[in-house]
Amino acid sequence: MLFIHVRKYYETITNEEIPTERYNSLHISPVHIHKNKKSHKEAILVLGQEIVDHIGRKPAMLSFSHEMSTPSEIAVEN
Repeated sequence: MLFIHVRKYYETITNEEIPTERYNSLHISPVHIHKNKKSHKEAILVLGQEIVDHIGRKPAMLSFSHEMSTPSEIAVEN
């Protein structure tokens, strides 16, 4: 269920959809309690990989510096 929330959160803050064709083709979701453990594990791994692949293609949204004077300035949005 966590990956579903991660996907929805990312899509909400970026206004872009994460393509999940492979996950959708499995026809399984966290609420399908009648599916076996192996099917759920495969679905989780596939969804996680699709999220990572999509986010990995995007440029970094934050820049980090260890030399700034206050903790609130460590992460600065571009």
